[in-house]
Amino acid sequence: MSADRVAPGAKPMNFVGSLKRFAGVMRPERARVVLLTLCGVVSVALTVVGPKILGDATNVIFAGVVGAGLPAGATVDHVVAGLRESGNDTQASLLESMPGLVPGQGVDFERLAQILMVVLAIYVGAFLFGWLQARIMTIAVQNTMRRLRDDVEAKLHRIPLSYADKQAKGEILSRVTNDIDNVAQTTTQTLAQLVTSVLTVVGVLGMMFWISWVLALVALVTVPLSVILTMQIAKRSQPQFVAQWAATGRLNAHVEEMFTGHSLVKVYGRQDAAAATFAEENEALYDASRRSQFISGTMQPSMGFLSNLNYVVVAVVGGLRVASGQLSLGDVQAFIQYSRQFTQPLTQIASMMNLLQSGVASAERVFELLDAPEQDPDPDEPQRLAHVQGRVAFEDVSFSYDPEAPLISRLDLVAEPGQTIAIVGPTGAGKTTMVNLLMRFYEVDDGRITLDGVDTRAMTRDDLRSRIGMVLQDTWLFKGTIAENLRYGVRDGSTVSDEEFLAATEATHVDPFVRTLPDGYDTVLDDEATALSAGEKQLLTIARAFLADPEILVLDEATSSVDTRTEVLVQQAMNALRANRTSFVIAHRLSTIRDADTIVVMEHGQIVEQGDHETLLAAGGAYARLYASQFSAPAVDEEDVVAGPAGV
Repeated sequence: MSADRVAPGAKPMNFVGSLKRFAGVMRPERARVVLLTLCGVVSVALTVVGPKILGDATNVIFAGVVGAGLPAGATVDHVVAGLRESGNDTQASLLESMPGLVPGQGVDFERLAQILMVVLAIYVGAFLFGWLQARIMTIAVQNTMRRLRDDVEAKLHRIPLSYADKQAKGEILSRVTNDIDNVAQTTTQTLAQLVTSVLTVVGVLGMMFWISWVLALVALVTVPLSVILTMQIAKRSQPQFVAQWAATGRLNAHVEEMFTGHSLVKVYGRQDAAAATFAEENEALYDASRRSQFISGTMQPSMGFLSNLNYVVVAVVGGLRVASGQLSLGDVQAFIQYSRQFTQPLTQIASMMNLLQSGVASAERVFELLDAPEQDPDPDEPQRLAHVQGRVAFEDVSFSYDPEAPLISRLDLVAEPGQTIAIVGPTGAGKTTMVNLLMRFYEVDDGRITLDGVDTRAMTRDDLRSRIGMVLQDTWLFKGTIAENLRYGVRDGSTVSDEEFLAATEATHVDPFVRTLPDGYDTVLDDEATALSAGEKQLLTIARAFLADPEILVLDEATSSVDTRTEVLVQQAMNALRANRTSFVIAHRLSTIRDADTIVVMEHGQIVEQGDHETLLAAGGAYARLYASQFSAPAVDEEDVVAGPAGV
């Protein structure tokens, strides 16, 4: 079972460790984080002061309403004394604690307007600082995501081919796109809100104790319950978010694979099988998403229930204290607002755990990619050939993809400058593996490969590969114009004149069919070049190698997709291209390599024969049998076929 297919809950996420690591990723933005925190402090401070001042407005209105019903000219002390003499101690206490009360005087609208203007200014200020905080936060988060994407892009260039071969393309793409986007969304929605919520809890709690420590203690009764509830829900939902994003990666991998090979799916009638696999992966994603969202979704209503419970208790106790004259009505009103403001950030923090867990799960998947094994670094003091002659030597080379299944063992081969070396043999013999080792897509287990006497491992990969032009059986063209695709192999700093460009396209027979396109060389291809035939795409890749002008050529079944007539023309062009260049040609069609200087026959990772075409035919060995199987015998003898992994 792969790591991505573990059952929900079987693979716990390192929540704290991943969160700390992401904080390290954001370290370059610490100045902006400090600034947005300061903006949050000011915004929260203004927001927290607002209810207290608004409570004064309530007191002005209440005092005006009560004062209008009292006899004018009397003092508050006189009215209170009269009430106590008549046995109305509760009303007396209420009037005695009422600030701004003037018997016979109604609502002081001038004072009320002043208070409301102050409150308005406070809330406008809170809005402006909150807006500034959000803007700074957006810049900090997007800068962080840009660096994270840059790190991932750089990492993808450092991972060895062996790692990429073992990973589904869609899975890697999901980590680079979906997971980083989810991290960005989570950080944007939680960073400033988390800062604001924590500051609000601290500020509101201070105001609550200032107004009434008794009511503050009553309000705090629900806090331990909130913390316990949040921790329990988070503990159960956390593994589900891990499973959700793992399922997302698997589904993306399947969709990418089926879309890329949709023609084969239709040819072999596998639509139902593909749909069944999609349904299975979609169902797995549905189950993981449903569990994670349901469990984490219970957090907000649970916190809402505790908030309402807190509100009821505060309202009852506060009302009793107003009636006893221990608090003013405005203070109770302010306290009720504070109790709402106190529980609201707690609810927000709890609900943010939903997003936070999802974001950390995605961050962990991105970190797993960043922690993937890398190819061996280039030497600190690499050797560089000023001029490449083109002598390539395999010296006692051994290599295996799997230590338990050796492939190439003690292989020796020398290609002199300007020679064409054809490599033939049954599938799985190790032909393409030799090329992969030459290009340093894989490193040899033992022995060495030299270029003009220099070990290729003593050179940088970029320098080595800049000397080699490669045309593969599988064409690769990117979305862009035909001209851009053809110039893709031209190294930075090199230039190709229009005359050289035209000569290369004419030599590879690209120019005639491109001229028939409406936009010619400015024709825009999609990422699969669906407007061109397989043979035309192959011709473009050959022309690209022409323009790269390398010292060494590697042709891996380079004419397999062209028709017989075009193959003859391309062979002539390739003969001209190979002039004065060392060339390695991997071929199954032996008719294409008759003129090679040396033909190497491989079986089971070993060179069993080598020589020119006539010599090998006369020897009557492995090459003669392969040749006969193509041009003489009606079928291939079973003993001549060696099974092996595809593409090796």
